[in-house]
Amino acid sequence: MESLARLKCEARLLHVLGISKPLIARMAKRAAANGTSVEAELLASGVIEEEAYFAGLARMYGLPFLPEIDPSLLVDHAHSDTQLAEPRMLRLHYSDRPPVVAIAPHILNMEGLAKRFGRNGPGAGSLIVTTPTAIRRASWKVGEHRRVGQAVRGLFDTLQPLSARLVVTGDQGFIAGAGLCLICLFAIMAPMLAAVISHLALSLFHTAALMLRMAVVSHGRRHRFLEAKLEYGSDVLPVYTVMVALYREADVVPQLLAALDGLDWPRSLLDVKLVCEADDHETIEAIRRLNPGPHVEVVAVPAMAPRTKPKALTYALAGARGEFLTIYDAEDRPHPQQLKEAYHAFRLGPADLACLQAPLVIGNAAESWISAIFALEYSALFRRLLPALGYYRMPLPLGGTSNHFKTALLRASGGWDPYNVTEDADLGMRLYRMGYRSSTLTLPTHEDAPTDFRVWLAQRTRWYKGWLQTWLVLMRKPLQTARDMGFLSFLVFQLLVGGMLIAALSHPGLIVFLTFLVISLMQAPAAQPSLFTTIMLAMDIFNILGSYAIFFVLGATPMSKGEKEGVGWKWAMIPVYWMAVSLAAWKAVIELRLKPFHWNKTPHRPSRAVLQASE
Repeated sequence: MESLARLKCEARLLHVLGISKPLIARMAKRAAANGTSVEAELLASGVIEEEAYFAGLARMYGLPFLPEIDPSLLVDHAHSDTQLAEPRMLRLHYSDRPPVVAIAPHILNMEGLAKRFGRNGPGAGSLIVTTPTAIRRASWKVGEHRRVGQAVRGLFDTLQPLSARLVVTGDQGFIAGAGLCLICLFAIMAPMLAAVISHLALSLFHTAALMLRMAVVSHGRRHRFLEAKLEYGSDVLPVYTVMVALYREADVVPQLLAALDGLDWPRSLLDVKLVCEADDHETIEAIRRLNPGPHVEVVAVPAMAPRTKPKALTYALAGARGEFLTIYDAEDRPHPQQLKEAYHAFRLGPADLACLQAPLVIGNAAESWISAIFALEYSALFRRLLPALGYYRMPLPLGGTSNHFKTALLRASGGWDPYNVTEDADLGMRLYRMGYRSSTLTLPTHEDAPTDFRVWLAQRTRWYKGWLQTWLVLMRKPLQTARDMGFLSFLVFQLLVGGMLIAALSHPGLIVFLTFLVISLMQAPAAQPSLFTTIMLAMDIFNILGSYAIFFVLGATPMSKGEKEGVGWKWAMIPVYWMAVSLAAWKAVIELRLKPFHWNKTPHRPSRAVLQASE
């Protein structure tokens, strides 16, 4: 009854302001359904410009109006960051007169404010009406240097052992150097024995990683793909923040805004932040030309090294006002119902559930052999491996997009590491170490894979460099990491991240060894191979062919008929793809030494499928 009376009072005042009764009625119906106010729904709809509304409100009650706030009138302090999420009030400090309070008031409070601060009130001249956008814009600007410094140094200052800012610690360097010296000495003194032991160790590791993926195949057969659950009862939905980091993405801005506009979530409860580098004028201008709705905000990140996506996201996190938060990439086309599925899963899930990963589906598999194998790879990872890991409450190496978080837990974990160039996998492991869990969704996000080999190689090199960073961070104190994660989860981590790295780096060596061994056995007269040689040969053949087969089976089984047709015959390029992956891994090792924090930007272009659908 109280909320109904509030809505009626608000509707009456809005009509006095000049808003038509039919429009007020529509907005009141939305407000009742969303648990908001008529004013909030009116502004979120875009029917009335924010500046015009608050200017009219100020005139109606005889208060001055300020459309834009000069940041030089503000004093920066950490508490002012609250105005980024809830822009209501700022104190303006003038040199020639007393301070003035700028507010973005609610219409129900205006009568009381007018009596006190109007022309004849005791506080006349000390209060001024402005807009929430003006308050946010001034707050971002006045605190930008402090805030970007916090984004760069925050994780290192508070959780230094979990930061990739130190590539290799002194202890790690000493152990690695001593180990390398011992290996070289062993190789000099007993080269054959050293080669045999190294080969055996690598083969066993390959086999263990392969067995893990075979277990995932078995899990997929026993636990079929589930349908999305979208029921959320009569609960009032919370505010949901959507963040997209963009850099030199002017070409895909129209596609991005169209995809975000398709999300099925009330606009008054949607907080979209397009996070751009402040000097990326082309992308910012492309956004402004399209004039997105009031729920969309451009966050300009000041230039400061390292210039990475995780630094930009951490900077923007200070202004997130949603109870839940998700990340998308510039070229993403998320399923319209994905936010509702995530909300439902969080609401029914355990308290320690911090993150949900939506599956990423490649939409351009038919364009090239690279995109076809990429589609198989993503299908295996996001629709088979990660769901299995989530089912058994194992650590998830998250993807770089379509992660859904509880915002409070994301902040408690330190956010994204600005120095890790694969910040997604790092964050997934850190969440697990801190006692939180991750799981998966069913509704996908569609995106396009690179079709040019050089673009693919640069992207994959960055990924492997980031996975190396993540492995080094977690292996600074391996016993502590094992205690934090649990022995079984620590072993799975080694097979997932360490195994992937070792498999990529050693794959050419195994191919070369296998080739030479087969050639030597084919020579006449061929020497009778020893039992050990026969076993190693069989193990290598099993590891290599088995890896190719599991790669294909894991990726192809969850695919739709159309996706499989897109891949077509190009699955036969899997061995070539694996050799390219190995090249990327070796490049990553070199980059980790020479330029560890360099971000290889992946250029994006509008999706061909979207362009064809719009024609």
